[in-house]
Amino acid sequence: MAQNLYGPRVRMGNWNEDIYLEEELMKDFLEKRAKGQLLIQRNRRLKENLLRPMQLSVSEDGYVHCGDKVMLVNPAHAEVEARLFLGGDLSLCATPDEIKARLSDELEVPCGLSAAQTRIPVGRNTFTILRADGNATGQVLRYGQDFCLATTGGFEDKMLYLSSDHRTLQKSSKRSLLQEAYLTDEVSYLSCWQATFLDPQLRLEYEGAPVPANAKILIYHCRTNRGLAVHRHLFLSTYFGKEAEVAVHTHLDSHRVEKPSNHWMLVTGNPRKDSSAMLDLPKPPAEAPPALEQATDPGAQ
Repeated sequence: MAQNLYGPRVRMGNWNEDIYLEEELMKDFLEKRAKGQLLIQRNRRLKENLLRPMQLSVSEDGYVHCGDKVMLVNPAHAEVEARLFLGGDLSLCATPDEIKARLSDELEVPCGLSAAQTRIPVGRNTFTILRADGNATGQVLRYGQDFCLATTGGFEDKMLYLSSDHRTLQKSSKRSLLQEAYLTDEVSYLSCWQATFLDPQLRLEYEGAPVPANAKILIYHCRTNRGLAVHRHLFLSTYFGKEAEVAVHTHLDSHRVEKPSNHWMLVTGNPRKDSSAMLDLPKPPAEAPPALEQATDPGAQ
């Protein structure tokens, strides 16, 4: 099969057509670059929005309120069921599909979720607490009350809601094949959640009590009555690297108590520093014994 080994500057064959074709390609490229429609430009805008620094709400009374911007953090714990797991505090993050993220500058719905080792509030891990009816912003969130968790992902004109539904053969989590958690732009009963007290023996007594900020709680899905969970031993290769899978499933131990994979904290902002969370506050030092006790203690020498 014959090949044209000459460039368009060599006037052989359809040299005039090749020159016009190169000019049209360059013109199309410059026009897309001026409008910001190149793939690399759209990809850069998506990444900038998802990683845009956010300001969390500061809790003055120690409780969580409707309308507050918080981070959903699974506290650090050792995963005894697996050798390899993602350690540290993991925050719930919006995670778009890796292929779609490279072709678009917006969040496609439904959008996936994952848990990442980040303690800095950015667009992809900052959620707003909303009442199910959309009213009464500023009221204290209480145990057993329906609420929604929404995120903008760093965008100004987009609001996505944390949702879930019963698993099917066509729809389930990627690694564990359990009930899937995802983000959608439609508000329905599938996007309603409830906060539950951690200790099952005191759960009825705390029904209707205010939900404290930066404390361990359980988050249950209203429709399926299953808890939001992090699978630290199941890794996902995401647009931002290796992260843990998030699913909706209640993991119980031998005493019928929820395991640490179902524990969550609604982390608020640090009043001492901008763009920081309460996780960054240093822990108080352990109280040392008084000097008089050390001097009189014979085993202290």
